[in-house]
Amino acid sequence: MSRSANLPLLIVVGGTDPIYRGYCLEQAAAAYPIALIDAKPPTWQRHLVVDHEVADTHDSEAVVAAGLALAARHPVAGVVTWDEYTLVPTAELVARLGLPGNSVPAMAASRDKATSRRRFTEHGVPSAKSTRVGTLEGAAVAAERTGFPVVLKPSSHAASIGVIRVDTPHELPAAWEFAAAGADEQGPEGSGVLVEEYLWGPEVSVECVTQGGITQALAVTRKEVAFPPYFEEVGHTVSDDDPLLPAVAPVAARAVRALGVTDGIQHVEMRLTPSGPRIIEVNARIGGDLIGKLVRLATGLDLPRIAADVACGKSPDLTRRTNGTAAIKIVYPPATGSLTVRHLETAAPDRPWLHQVTWLRDVGEHVALPPEGNLDSARVGFFIVTADSPESARDRLDSLSAELSLAVAS
Repeated sequence: MSRSANLPLLIVVGGTDPIYRGYCLEQAAAAYPIALIDAKPPTWQRHLVVDHEVADTHDSEAVVAAGLALAARHPVAGVVTWDEYTLVPTAELVARLGLPGNSVPAMAASRDKATSRRRFTEHGVPSAKSTRVGTLEGAAVAAERTGFPVVLKPSSHAASIGVIRVDTPHELPAAWEFAAAGADEQGPEGSGVLVEEYLWGPEVSVECVTQGGITQALAVTRKEVAFPPYFEEVGHTVSDDDPLLPAVAPVAARAVRALGVTDGIQHVEMRLTPSGPRIIEVNARIGGDLIGKLVRLATGLDLPRIAADVACGKSPDLTRRTNGTAAIKIVYPPATGSLTVRHLETAAPDRPWLHQVTWLRDVGEHVALPPEGNLDSARVGFFIVTADSPESARDRLDSLSAELSLAVAS
């Protein structure tokens, strides 16, 4: 391609899952020419990109080489990712190209939860007691010192992989096996398993934008977590006028600042404990489970476009254009087995509030609940609704759930 023929483009690193991240690429591509760095050549997204490079997106050297190849063919305005596991390689590329973005140490700190906890403590950010361990024996000592219940989690994973609550010493050996198995597959930024204080209270996330080190909280996501002792997220609700926002925004901003994060979108998870909001972790990218889509439906704020603007050194448009609630219900099977029935009537004309129904598993496929199942094998599908209030959104999700027919055969 001719370099002179192209406008400055935005490089997107990874994050190309069409179901959960397709909207991110589509919304960014509506504003910028896109070049893609991914492990495979573009397929479904081919019409959205002007150029691409194939590279291992978890390998910093490979990403930098791919980015330099793109920069040799095009002027580059910015680099962005919404993939948790490519945050550090993306920061490496940003530094090499001299573009706006986060530093490698800041992204490494956000990826390694042990480093995050240490920085929260150093900066007085309310969080959880945490100890990194490498053996069951070490976990037992840390758990006794922390006090049950505790949470075990891999230090640098995401999507609740390997995360489990432990209520008693008797449960610890089996829980250790589960967490350690997850830790074997975690990213290179961290190591081992964390033994952490269990935080009591509802879980929320705060969706933030940071530019030049100044953080603004944009929305609160109320979460529904199920399948204890695991932490499967099965639903999210975003409202434009959530009264929690003023209370949680300062805590989220302090957590972002403690990690040295200076730019981009952050998904800051916390629990609303009896002593106040306490940080679970800071994810330096757009939240998963289509939370960015919920934010846009509820507030009009376009998180992928905002992320793209910040990456390109532009001031993002933070004008709220809608006022309401959007919610997603993620459908899990009633049991592990072969899916025999999956039906929901979606053609009703009196449901303009039913924004999206997506199936992830077809009849005849195997589905598995935790702990055997993961995000790929456990989820059957999801539906997204809009409403004028959280209560109305919950009612609509409940009505759809009541009409949903699911069955499995062992």
